[in-house]
Amino acid sequence: MHFRTIALIGAVLLLFACNSQSSISGDSSTSLQQETYIENKGSDTIVNLALAWAEAYQSQHPNISISVTGGGSGTGIAALINNTVDIANASRQIKTEEIEKALENGSEPNEIVIARDAIAVIVNPENPVDRLTLQQVSDIYSGKIEYWSEVGGEDRPIVRLSRETNSGTHVYFLEEVLRLGDPDNQTLFTPNTLLLPSSEGITAEVRQNPNAIGYDGLGYITEEEKVLAIARNTDSEYIYPSVETVNNEQYPIARDLYMYTNGEPQGDIQTYLEWILSSEAQKIVAELGFVPISP
Repeated sequence: MHFRTIALIGAVLLLFACNSQSSISGDSSTSLQQETYIENKGSDTIVNLALAWAEAYQSQHPNISISVTGGGSGTGIAALINNTVDIANASRQIKTEEIEKALENGSEPNEIVIARDAIAVIVNPENPVDRLTLQQVSDIYSGKIEYWSEVGGEDRPIVRLSRETNSGTHVYFLEEVLRLGDPDNQTLFTPNTLLLPSSEGITAEVRQNPNAIGYDGLGYITEEEKVLAIARNTDSEYIYPSVETVNNEQYPIARDLYMYTNGEPQGDIQTYLEWILSSEAQKIVAELGFVPISP
């Protein structure tokens, strides 16, 4: 009798445990099904903005998990081509040959402009030079101008700083500044240009080196660097970068910033991108020093 009572109790406990496990497993499965994971990768210019967006959105939508990583526009676009990312960030427009590769791999790039940016040309605060034309900037970075004295500064050698070649900012600066927007122009960065892996690296080096010149997205500039006024040519007005001068198209080195998806976004990804274009998300754009697309 005693044995049968223990066995009966054991059977009841086992049944309760199985039912409980089944209930927990079912709830867990339901929870996993409801959670959405979005992978966002690419431009280092955009990465801080994308992180701020992800944090704000996830606080409102706890079932959404957004992973944001940098690596450069080329990295994001390569992931889009290979169908290994949900959203690719780029500070330059996708190239024709990249679109062709994507289509070959079954990916159809869909472009969304998510903000605008000015690229500021910066020097050390000790540098007396305060303005340059686009041609002078091109001549500096291509090696035609070697000393600051050639553009109104002191008799010091110019130390050129640039982002790495995988950076969309590097590509944009090459095409629109060094080559002055001319597709037939084959001007290149002089070989002694120092290539740095991050926007923060450029600003840090400019602060330390009185001979340095660099370029960076407006959102990365601090009061510790000197921003130069830029003119399209010698007959044009010298303009400082700002939200206002980008929106009225006065500042000559300004660009759109992009997110790319594989085809038209659907479901939670579509909802997230629609939020990014909302006034709430565009306020974050302005707070981080970029230019909202709907100011």
